[in-house]
Amino acid sequence: MPQWDELFRDERFRWPEPAEEVVAFAQELKRRGARRVLDLGFGAGRHVVYLAREGFAVCGTDISPRGLEYTEAWLQKEGLRADLQLSDMTVIPYPNQYFDAIVSTYVIHHNTLDNIRRCVDEMYRVLAPGGRALLILQSKRSYHYGHGEKLEPDTFVAEHGADTGIPHHFFDEAGLRDLFADFIIVTLYADEFEDEEHRRHSHWVVIVERSKST
Repeated sequence: MPQWDELFRDERFRWPEPAEEVVAFAQELKRRGARRVLDLGFGAGRHVVYLAREGFAVCGTDISPRGLEYTEAWLQKEGLRADLQLSDMTVIPYPNQYFDAIVSTYVIHHNTLDNIRRCVDEMYRVLAPGGRALLILQSKRSYHYGHGEKLEPDTFVAEHGADTGIPHHFFDEAGLRDLFADFIIVTLYADEFEDEEHRRHSHWVVIVERSKST
């Protein structure tokens, strides 16, 4: 997917620090005794590296060969290890119930709703019973909603800016609860702020758990 390879040339898309939600989630995973964690859509590697530093057994999947190169070089520089795979989000190349946890930030909404559902089904498959996943997804309350070419309801392909050509699907709360109907929803809230031009940025922060009885 050349769009992502081109984006990762830009340092604005190679963030050096982990998201604060991932830091808090990782500390909770430690308290829960989680060991094996998947970064689904690892991008340029910030969460793979952070989680490896924190002592987790980290795996990662992404569609971008350039992102893989950056991440491998970063891991090598810090003397860390992770198992990284090139893979579309709808196919997670690991066995059933393999992971204690999954992290996926600003990733799975870059698709059609059918493919997002396939991705969530795969997440459910590879999570162990009692395992948790943290996701950050686009909200319909974002000023970005409705901008670009409409691909399907609530899905728009950006026509301007660095992510031109990349689809964005936007969720409301009801849509998220439907998407994660097979999971226990532990946390669900909208993270919002206004920029200097008074435009609202809005994302959903979601933590879900696979039931221990499954």
